[in-house]
Amino acid sequence: MNSRKAVILGYDAVSPLGIDMETQWNRSVKGESGIGHLTRFPVGEGFPVHIAGQVEDIDTTPYPFLSPRNLAHWTSPIFKYAMLIVHRALEKSGVVISPDLSPRVAITFSSAVGGQDAVLKADRRMISEGKMPHPFTNPNSCINMVGGKVSILTKATGPVMSTVTACATGVTSMIVGAMLLEQGRADVVICGAVDFALVEPIVAGFATMNGAYRPKEGQEPDPPAEVSRPFSIDRRGFVISEGAGSIIIATRDFAKAHGIGYNIEMAGWGMTSDAYHFVAPNLQTVRRCISESIEDAGINPSDIDAINAHATSTRVGDKVEFDALKAVFGDRIPPVSANKSLIGHAMGASSAIESIFAIEGMLNNTLLPTINHTPDPEIELDCVSEGARDMSQEFILKNSFGFGGCNSCVVFQRVG
Repeated sequence: MNSRKAVILGYDAVSPLGIDMETQWNRSVKGESGIGHLTRFPVGEGFPVHIAGQVEDIDTTPYPFLSPRNLAHWTSPIFKYAMLIVHRALEKSGVVISPDLSPRVAITFSSAVGGQDAVLKADRRMISEGKMPHPFTNPNSCINMVGGKVSILTKATGPVMSTVTACATGVTSMIVGAMLLEQGRADVVICGAVDFALVEPIVAGFATMNGAYRPKEGQEPDPPAEVSRPFSIDRRGFVISEGAGSIIIATRDFAKAHGIGYNIEMAGWGMTSDAYHFVAPNLQTVRRCISESIEDAGINPSDIDAINAHATSTRVGDKVEFDALKAVFGDRIPPVSANKSLIGHAMGASSAIESIFAIEGMLNNTLLPTINHTPDPEIELDCVSEGARDMSQEFILKNSFGFGGCNSCVVFQRVG
């Protein structure tokens, strides 16, 4: 038995379904959507996107590190949500970062988009008022700064890095964390990702590249809750959302030595690069990523009980993911949950949040539903579209694929 294998000690998330785990889990089990009308900024009639998955504001009063004074210069929302969920995940994990432990705690917590809202605000201020940017503009927009702020909050002084792989960032952070554990460079790793990309030019940019949902020409928009529909014949692009997820991993040895129980471990993982196209996925390298994660876990495809899909609701992406699953599993593809039907696409944070939902499902013997699903004859999947399903799961495959051809897959195993 590999004593440096990564085990899950704690986790926490915020998403369009809520800002505490109990609310998010209960709503997801009920198949409730977190998608609504876009109100993060004024939306004119000619703006191409009118719906989004938005995270509600948080009461920072119970958390001194989130006081107005401490957040005064950190205007991008990525910082307060990142620090909140990391704080809560550590509390749940039972890990206390003492001065002795501090050098052995690494951070791979990251962001795909970062605080670009701060740069936009500074640019508009320069144009409209002729004023120079606030001194904290660049620190807010620096992608690795979120990991730096997590380090300052937790006093962790081990390796810190930004594991940016676009939409796969959350899972990649866990994989890189597992590497650090395996190599003996850390005993505990703070993993995860945060993204709050509901910023005008970013949202509009996803629309102009035909990634974000748009209603059919000449037709009325669908109700927001019905728009995110992975693997469906009527899928028309992803719903841009926001959120954050933090996962605390550690070696088996560390957990045992500190008397910390665990029920889930990272059994295996795979990473590949498409070397193909800047956004269109490559079937062969996606398939290989899935296969290698299963092989790394030391199991066969038939051992996988269920799949937590990447499934953004794009025409090409969903089809390639299905084709890759077909190539790996043949006619016996396990049930597939597509959480973006519930929460939309929170960029790099999506795979962190979805991993947490998958882990919760394993612990609760529950497969979350894929809502808004209308079968596509070219994508023959059991998408758990009837509602949450009672099902024991030992092995779960989590897929995540990002722009630039960044593929990351992980197999979770229930061990307790």
